[in-house]
Amino acid sequence: MQLIQILALVFAIFAMFKIILQVKNSEINIESAIFWIFIWMLVILMVVFPQTMSYLATLTGVGRGVDVVIYLAIIILFYLQYRLYMKMENIEREITLIVREIAILEKEKKDREK
Repeated sequence: MQLIQILALVFAIFAMFKIILQVKNSEINIESAIFWIFIWMLVILMVVFPQTMSYLATLTGVGRGVDVVIYLAIIILFYLQYRLYMKMENIEREITLIVREIAILEKEKKDREK
């Protein structure tokens, strides 16, 4: 096993323990934890069995195993970016509703004071 594989393996295991601690401390929901543990398990499998990526590359028609990893990473990053975008949109809508409600309540309060 090469040094980069050992470092990747140690980092992936550390990341999984960190996720488990976050679930335990209610800092992350279980769905997100499952997603991230799945991602880190894939990383571990790729590190321990690098020939799997070569097989997957051949199966998908991609040149090298590393290319498959890069393509998958880009797809996952786009998916995560989309989820972040949707969450931001929802937060903006909620903030707008809250600000409107506060403005209405303050207006009603001023009208009652007159």
